[in-house]
Amino acid sequence: MPIARLYTGDDGQSHIEHLELDTHPELAALQSTTGIIFRRVEPGYFSDWHRAPRRQFVITLEGEVEIGLGDGTLHRFGPGQAMLAEDLTGHGHTTRAVGHTPRLTATIPLDG
Repeated sequence: MPIARLYTGDDGQSHIEHLELDTHPELAALQSTTGIIFRRVEPGYFSDWHRAPRRQFVITLEGEVEIGLGDGTLHRFGPGQAMLAEDLTGHGHTTRAVGHTPRLTATIPLDG
């Protein structure tokens, strides 16, 4: 399963690309972190336009999320899917917990 990378493009908008471990071995290397945060939100929770507060991995453990981008596209992620959030500048993205079960995530802030 690829890791989704959420990043800011040259246009100032957030974009998503999918990274495979075969072609991005740096993702499989040990990375320095500052801890882990578990968070639970109810279905329907919505966070309007925002940027990632820092470089971090966000792994959905339960439930589903829909990430909205400035071009109007929506991207859905479910249990077991990992995202590398790096859109630290620009317009940002929206986040909505979708489905019928709460969304549980593990967020791992990255050093550096």
